[in-house]
This record gives sequence, structure tokens and C-alpha cells, in this order.
Amino acid sequence: MARPRPEPVHVVKERRDRALAALVSGVPYISTMGISFDRRGDELTAVLNYQDKLIGNQLLPAIHGGATASFLEVTAIVELGFHLLWDEIETGRLDADSLTPETLPGMPKTIDFTVDYLRAGLPRDAYARATVNRSGRRYASVHVEAWQDNRQKLFAQATGHFLMPASKDSGTG
Repeated sequence: MARPRPEPVHVVKERRDRALAALVSGVPYISTMGISFDRRGDELTAVLNYQDKLIGNQLLPAIHGGATASFLEVTAIVELGFHLLWDEIETGRLDADSLTPETLPGMPKTIDFTVDYLRAGLPRDAYARATVNRSGRRYASVHVEAWQDNRQKLFAQATGHFLMPASKDSGTG
């Protein structure tokens, strides 16, 4: 029996990008903060584009701690959402053209989120990546790291625990 011919790479990439765009547009706060996402395969890098309004301490100047925490939490939630959709994106079961903020599956809800501020966030772009440590039907644990000019010199990191959305198959969602 012959295997089905794989989809062209550009079709798969476009489906991934449309799914990510739908996830991001489903949370208006992301654009308000000036956060964007760079996708390479299944790896997402969040970018907090520098804006003067993000500065909390004008004397240093440093990015406000609340802006940093929000950036890290958004990164974790989008990573989890993308992680949830990955199998459906890859198999083509997800019709990314019809994926809108209204038709998106539920997003994870934060249970707790702990931020470690390691140094001042300088007035420039910041980057973050999240790693899903555990993702089950009800609960997920995520670690996020943020840096600016040098990936090895983190300015903040966080660990969060999230309540996963009810599966459509479970009859509870």
C-alpha cells in the first residue's frame, strides 16, 4: 500500500502561521502590549517590541515589572495554546482558514504564575521562550525565560501552572 504524498512544505507552514495568528488575535491585550511571535517549526519566540510606555522607572530606565510579568505570562499561554493545536495543525484536521478568535478552542487559565526578576529590563526589545514541562488533560506546567541582547543573560524567568480547557470530546466543554 502506497503512503499518501506529503503536503507541500509551504502549505504546512501557511497553516501553522494562520493558526498562530488566530491564537494571537484572540487575545487583544497581546497587540496592546506590542508583543509579536516568531515561529520556526514548532518553536515560538515572543518579542516584546520596545515602547516608551513600557518603562516603569524613568531613572534607570527599566521596563516595568508588570509589563515583564505580562509578557512572560502571554508567552506561556500562547505556547500552551499552540501546543494544544499542534497535532490538529500537522494532520490537517484543523481548518486554519476558518479558525477565528470565536472558533478557537478554550485557552488555558492561569492557576499561579511566579516571576523571578533577575536584572533590570533595559529600554529595548525583549525576547522570551516558553517550555511546556507537563501538559495533561486538566493541568499544565510551563517555564518561561526572557532575555534582551544575549540569550545567556536572562533578565526574567517564570514558572506557571495552568488549568487546561475542557476537551470538546469530554462533553464538559
